[in-house]
Amino acid sequence: MTTFARLTRIFSCIALIAAFGAPSSRAHAEGSVRIVDQYGVGSLLLKVAKDQKLIEKEGARAGLAIDVQWTTLSGGAAVNEALLSGAADIATLGIGPLMTIWDRTRGHQDFRAMSAQSAVPVYLVSNDPRIRSIRDIGEKDRIAVVSVAVSQQGRLLQMASAQAFGDAQYARLDRYEVSMPHADATTAMLSGSSVISLHFSNAPYQYQELDDPKIHKVISSTDILGGLATSSVAVTSDKWRKDNPKTYAAVRAALADAARLIENDKAQAASIYIRQDGSKLAPAFVERILNDKEVSFATTPNNTLSLGAFLYKVGVIRHEPKSWRDYFFADDPNAQGS
Repeated sequence: MTTFARLTRIFSCIALIAAFGAPSSRAHAEGSVRIVDQYGVGSLLLKVAKDQKLIEKEGARAGLAIDVQWTTLSGGAAVNEALLSGAADIATLGIGPLMTIWDRTRGHQDFRAMSAQSAVPVYLVSNDPRIRSIRDIGEKDRIAVVSVAVSQQGRLLQMASAQAFGDAQYARLDRYEVSMPHADATTAMLSGSSVISLHFSNAPYQYQELDDPKIHKVISSTDILGGLATSSVAVTSDKWRKDNPKTYAAVRAALADAARLIENDKAQAASIYIRQDGSKLAPAFVERILNDKEVSFATTPNNTLSLGAFLYKVGVIRHEPKSWRDYFFADDPNAQGS
């Protein structure tokens, strides 16, 4: 990891702790929750919940006034650190970072997913016509990701590398990765900058990039995982869940409310995304993403276990997930996830 990337993560966490207060110095009573989301369409459920005050409304139905504090970070590494430090109670993570924090905290903090948020495919794109597959990536190429190796995209690239070059070579492409926020990477790709030649992106950025005829898709998460898959989840600790059962239930209910709003009113959901992310995208462009047949906002996970099984196989995590219920809280025994 570069010095710049380390400093970015440190300063992100310092800013988060400053915004929320020193986590070790105060207890949080039932009815208070600190939430971190990430930029992009993958966090849309939480963005809708924030915009429409759905957590507060669900709390009121249960007779509880809930104080919700929000912040936004970029990248699973910084978000993981916010959760581990106690600076956040609930946060958006990709499946790869979820596996890492679940593995690291088993038997003590015990972080797991409380709900799926989205199944939005992520694309590795390139502005170099020479690069048609990951086998074409070489010493002169640089791949923009939000966090080198440990982000959702970084873990997927490791899985793709193992498929292409063998398990022992799963980290083969890590050395070509550079940490860069998605928005900055998109600007670089569209400008033809020589700083990067590939971007492992997410929505909406990958759609912006692919609208440029000079940019093409190299591989997608769907290719790597063998089908559509949940990409983003909401994560919390077992302690916070047990200490705040009413608030926890209100957040879960609010995420379900948000999923119904997105399903029933794509135009409103697009407006909310633009408002909450401060985006300058046209509403019709965002609606196009939300109507993509490969995009879903179901709260039950789909096709998540394969990435966890891979990370265990190559030694990235120490504990083998045998079922999606290992790294999700078992709030609904009838849920049919995978």
